[in-house]
Amino acid sequence: MSGEGQGAAARPSVLPFAAVSLFYFGFAGLFGTYAPLWFQSLGYSTFAIGALTSLQSATRLFAPYAWGWSTDHSGRREMLLRIAVTGALVASLGFFVASAYAWIAVVCSVLFLCTAGVVPISEASLAHHVTSEGRIDITRYGRVRLWGSLGFIAAVATSGFVLQAVDVERFPLLGSGLLALLVVAAFRLPVTRDATHAQLPAEGALTVLREPVVAWFFTGTFLTVLAHTSLYAFYSLYLSSLGYGKGAIGLLWSVGVLVEVAWFALQGRWIHLLPVHGWLVLAAGASALRFAAIAALAGSAVVLIAAQLLHAVTFASQHSACITVITRHFPGRLRGRGQALYTVLGYGASGVIGGVAGGALSERFGFASVFWAASAVSVAAAFSCWRALALECARA
Repeated sequence: MSGEGQGAAARPSVLPFAAVSLFYFGFAGLFGTYAPLWFQSLGYSTFAIGALTSLQSATRLFAPYAWGWSTDHSGRREMLLRIAVTGALVASLGFFVASAYAWIAVVCSVLFLCTAGVVPISEASLAHHVTSEGRIDITRYGRVRLWGSLGFIAAVATSGFVLQAVDVERFPLLGSGLLALLVVAAFRLPVTRDATHAQLPAEGALTVLREPVVAWFFTGTFLTVLAHTSLYAFYSLYLSSLGYGKGAIGLLWSVGVLVEVAWFALQGRWIHLLPVHGWLVLAAGASALRFAAIAALAGSAVVLIAAQLLHAVTFASQHSACITVITRHFPGRLRGRGQALYTVLGYGASGVIGGVAGGALSERFGFASVFWAASAVSVAAAFSCWRALALECARA
């Protein structure tokens, strides 16, 4: 048995990771859903809002890899996570200082630089705790990750009604409150050191990235997430323009995350039904259908609910499949950088392009055009994922 497997029994409980996931994704849900509406209340144009949203993705072009490199070389994941979340909390206090666009852009940039480290660090640390003999326990991982989805649901559903009652101007207070809870959770994580850090020499993550199956995998991931930028940046604005209230928007977001929770809780029963790259092909194909339905029939609440139900496939199964692929190709001291590459290549450039291009499209052709574009991008993603599947099957 590998050293990684031998240490499995001695590892502390993964429950503290559930708390980190709960509050981080609670903040992510709050910010992604209601920050565009808050920016709108400050008088910013749709294009300006898209640019602000894209700042998060811009920081993901380099910051996650810097955090991942630091954790791989120091082995001190929990300490670096605490630094990241504390910095995010301090940065969020800047929202209370002024509302000038330049100032808000600076505050968002610092905030995103800090939060960019949360996912690669916490996911790498969690993967260490739930991996044995080079294989990730996807059932155990899902039971931890679902708490992030629950945090997203709670933040999105309740915050919509809270902001409806007290006005969207209170958004910064809710954001800082969730980040304060995240800081508390991060300081409760057990301090551990990955045994593989001391045993294995550092390898080149970029060498792994050049493998054809890995390259096609990241291409498909990039395109799938690029398509989903339409949701993260423009879904709330689109529905608001059609007359949906903040509470209804929050509930629609919650429908998607409820099926996400169901997937993470039960994925151990289903994940074996397809090859891991097969799930990625299915997720991209379902995304094409989902975004086309939103573009064409957003006036129908029934269609919107049905489209949100597809979130179990387009996001949850896709995410679990991605984590499995990354764990397989980036073990040991490559783990932090593998998770960081997932963030950089999957959620970095895609978000920048999606935010800016989506803002330009929506101003010229309306919000529906953004979702038509997302559907087309999803088709390209499906092809890329199919190429990765074919290469993986060929070398099996």
